[in-house]
Amino acid sequence: MRSLLVFVALGAASLLLRGSEAADYQVGGTTGWTRPSSTSFYSEWVSGKTFAVGDSLTFTFTTGVHDVATVSKSEYDNCSASSQDNLLTAGPAKITLNVTGDNYFLCTFPGHCSAGQKLAITVAEGNTTSPGTSPPPPSSASGLAATFALMFVSIAISLMCCF
Repeated sequence: MRSLLVFVALGAASLLLRGSEAADYQVGGTTGWTRPSSTSFYSEWVSGKTFAVGDSLTFTFTTGVHDVATVSKSEYDNCSASSQDNLLTAGPAKITLNVTGDNYFLCTFPGHCSAGQKLAITVAEGNTTSPGTSPPPPSSASGLAATFALMFVSIAISLMCCF
């Protein structure tokens, strides 16, 4: 009985550790980062999501057809990027969220931002999840490998306790 409790406790711990990983959000879901069919597409995509420091955004786009710039609120509102310092031109582009507060992104290709290819998000501290929602699955298998390793160790400990 004691070995079963150890197994269950370690299994629960592995699930908790798995749930605290940073999330990798694919901007626009299966649509990706493109000139949208509606100017509200990306604001609707953000709806119901909670972003946290450590999470990342992956902008999937064709190189040479789109780009992604990190901009200020004013630049976002005016669809302009005054600096090329925060411009990623090769897709897919991954941006790790390192700062809390409002973050703004847009495509600098002519007419794309005004057509709605821009994104505004709010980043919270720590890795949190919106009520009633789950973060997307992590982008790599490292978390899954860690879960299996922890489960293997818990089984081994359970077996040692029995003998």
